[in-house]
Amino acid sequence: MHTLKEVISEQEIQKRVKELGKEISQVYDGEPLVVICTLKGAFLFFSDLVRHISCPHEVDFVRVASYGSSDTSSHTISFTKDIELNVEGKHVLIIEDIIDTGLTMEFLLNQLSARKAKSVKVATLLSKKARREKSISIDFVGFYINDGFLVGYGLDYAEKYRSLPSINELEL
Repeated sequence: MHTLKEVISEQEIQKRVKELGKEISQVYDGEPLVVICTLKGAFLFFSDLVRHISCPHEVDFVRVASYGSSDTSSHTISFTKDIELNVEGKHVLIIEDIIDTGLTMEFLLNQLSARKAKSVKVATLLSKKARREKSISIDFVGFYINDGFLVGYGLDYAEKYRSLPSINELEL
């Protein structure tokens, strides 16, 4: 069994998710939006966040894998589930659980831009700049974090710990 140390409490997460929903709603100011969840990690954040977005929106899901059961990026990105909605001419908001190297997000941004979205913005629960390899714009950030392997609130290690209500550092 691994040792867990709470980094961000459930209450802090819920407060910040509500604030992010308001920020996003103000930016889009009633304009229609396609909100895309990156599976699997962002599903809890996504489901809580979309309930706080007041502008009209459609939802879709994408699955892009870069970790497997390791604790470091493989630098190989696989597109295992594509979106189903046509995003041409629409505002798109990608919802991600954590952005560290930026490789996965760069891939998604390029894919959606190539599909002629009107705009593509990014919201992430966690931004970990210590490991950033790609310069990407993150429009909405829940929390900035230092290095460490995090689990809970959708984030996993080898498919474990996703259902924890808080963000925890996993000591391997």
